[in-house]
Amino acid sequence: MRLRNEDSFANLLASKNELHRSNFVIQKYMSAKTILVTGGAGFIGSHLADKLIEQGNQVIVVDNLSSGKIENLNPKAVFYNTDICSPEIQEIFAKENPEIVFHLAAQIDVRKSTKDPIADAQINILGSLNLLEAARRQQVKKFIFISTGGAIYGDADIIPTPETYRELPLSPYGIAKLAVEKYLNYYHQVFGMRYCALRLGNVYGPRQNFQSEAGVVAIFCDKILSGKTPIIYGNGAQTRDFIYVKDVVDACLEAIDHPQDDIYNIATGVETNVNHLFASIKELLNYSAAANYAPARPGEQQRSCLDCSKAQKELSWRQKYDLDTGLKETVEWFKSA
Repeated sequence: MRLRNEDSFANLLASKNELHRSNFVIQKYMSAKTILVTGGAGFIGSHLADKLIEQGNQVIVVDNLSSGKIENLNPKAVFYNTDICSPEIQEIFAKENPEIVFHLAAQIDVRKSTKDPIADAQINILGSLNLLEAARRQQVKKFIFISTGGAIYGDADIIPTPETYRELPLSPYGIAKLAVEKYLNYYHQVFGMRYCALRLGNVYGPRQNFQSEAGVVAIFCDKILSGKTPIIYGNGAQTRDFIYVKDVVDACLEAIDHPQDDIYNIATGVETNVNHLFASIKELLNYSAAANYAPARPGEQQRSCLDCSKAQKELSWRQKYDLDTGLKETVEWFKSA
């Protein structure tokens, strides 16, 4: 008799646990959202799309694969091979009716922007406006823009640099990002569009494109692993604020339901010079040779480091990866890629 009671209790407990799991699943999918990610086959965008899908959201990716890669694309995402400047964007928004938009697609090379500022503006400003107009017409609940911290402030004399610092970008790329931030505020003030802009530090991690001039960690890893000598421009004393891609994704997730419409720095608040970065990657890859040094490139910032206290306080976001840990994961990925 006692055995049967124990069996009954176990069955009751199992039933309650199953009911709890069912309720959890129901709540999860009741809170699931339809989210559109531009640049979702790219470096940061693909990591973000993966996490959003893992959380049960319906994800639509818009990417023209100019720098993104089809192998980065999550197979559970709805994919449109479309340029953000295309009129087709309006049709995609009308068909998919996204609640949230993450806008990451961009021309990201600072040097390309200085060589051809018109082309940069066509993609980074007009393409963004095309998205904003589609979002307005479709009454998107929130537009989250991936901006830049390093390129917007210029060579700041306050380090780490807060969001309140004057905006003096030294490149058309930085100017375009700042312009889109101002358009976001316009759409918010005039049309009531909810928004958040995340000003990122220098993001690194798995899947970063080593063929782009924007990813020094990826470039160093590729050069060393392919038997080529890395190049350091200038004396290597220039500093950057290197933030791991998984930390950036966490900040993006916090921005979805954040009630304030604002701008936040997302970085580490720690300066790392290029010589130190190269030495760390050398050690991880057991590389003994020296880098080649080339003349500094015109207009390059000497120091960049962001104050992230506002994001920590208001977004409840915290960096989880220090540089050593992030570099280890990144190097391992490049070794196996």
